[in-house]
Amino acid sequence: MAIAIVLSGGSGSRMNSDVAKQYMLLKGKEILYYSLKTFQDNNNISDIILVARPEDIELCKVNIVDKYGFTKVRKICSGGKERYNSVYNGLCVVEELSEDVKNEIVLIHDGARPFVTHEMIDESVGNMILGSACTVGVPVKDTIKIVCEINGELFGKETPNRNTLYQIQTPQTFRYELIRMSYERMLGDENHNITDDTMIVEQYGGMGCKIIMGSYENLKITTPEDLEFAEKIVEKNL
Repeated sequence: MAIAIVLSGGSGSRMNSDVAKQYMLLKGKEILYYSLKTFQDNNNISDIILVARPEDIELCKVNIVDKYGFTKVRKICSGGKERYNSVYNGLCVVEELSEDVKNEIVLIHDGARPFVTHEMIDESVGNMILGSACTVGVPVKDTIKIVCEINGELFGKETPNRNTLYQIQTPQTFRYELIRMSYERMLGDENHNITDDTMIVEQYGGMGCKIIMGSYENLKITTPEDLEFAEKIVEKNL
């Protein structure tokens, strides 16, 4: 069994909306609903920690958790200024819920990714039998350029081998002691150049993360175009 930390602290700036993206409607239900529903129904998940902006905690409780009967959401805690602050706040709650924190498994997931599947969750948790860190990802389809700026113009300077490049998604899954220790080292180092949890484990835990095959449909909704694509995915699945 494992604990899921679901991040719901984003804004609607890139969606050109006053409503935070995770609370926007996707075919009649909030974007956040879909990932919470999957974690709620998954047999490998014992508890869910929902991390939200302080001003959204009551909204989450009343309009989502209570409304849809998400009984595994045991705690809604406040997020922080940056994503890594929010994750750390969620990690601090794990010790309140776990009976065996030293052996606990945590999955960290972006609430704006509505299409996480049971297969992703099950394989992620299953990999913790032999390992301590894994993440969902998919092969990069396009050619990637490393660029430099010269006199205000961008120029390609290197083209990595596409076969070695993966687009990393969530959930990202860890042994609790590893991710908590890595976070505390990172925060002590005051390193703010962090974009996801695998980077923290690589840099401060000294461990690479196993890649588990995700899905190109497991998108993070950040723009109006993403929402349009997500609506087509829901229609297809229905």
